Amino acid sequence: MRKPVRNSFEEAAVTASDTLNVDFKAAMRRLASGVGVLTAHGPDGAVGMAATSITSLTAEPPAILVCVNRSASIHACLSEGERFCVNLLSRHQSEVSAAFGSSAKREERFSVGHWSHDAEGLPWLEEAQANLSCRVAALVPYATHSIVIGEVSAVRVAETVSPLIYQDGGYL
Repeated sequence: MRKPVRNSFEEAAVTASDTLNVDFKAAMRRLASGVGVLTAHGPDGAVGMAATSITSLTAEPPAILVCVNRSASIHACLSEGERFCVNLLSRHQSEVSAAFGSSAKREERFSVGHWSHDAEGLPWLEEAQANLSCRVAALVPYATHSIVIGEVSAVRVAETVSPLIYQDGGYL
């Protein structure tokens, strides 16, 4: 009886789990993504984080999906069902992404970029590609993260299309 032929993809799939984690991260670095900053207003003031794991979920009703590490400062607000804003960054806003992507810069985050607030204190970034005001519709825990479903209640869109794109550890 003839043995089944294995291709290199199948062989790679049977590697040890630590190798799988390294390979998975290397594979995901090859995926170019738009960059956003999630913001919320909690009991202690404004909080936020940079994110590339943002996607549309449905058009009716308008909803987005975003993945948030449970250790992120914004996670507690999202867990409480607070409103939040997804600010899709423009090409010239890499410094905003850097400020919100590092926990070391937590205190200075909102000093980078031009920020406004809605009537309830929700921060939104001026000159972003788009701002989506959302209400937490669902939060699904998975491993170290939560999958957050946001029901969109308002949208602001820039006139020109010039998004900030992140791939392989840098901006394109």
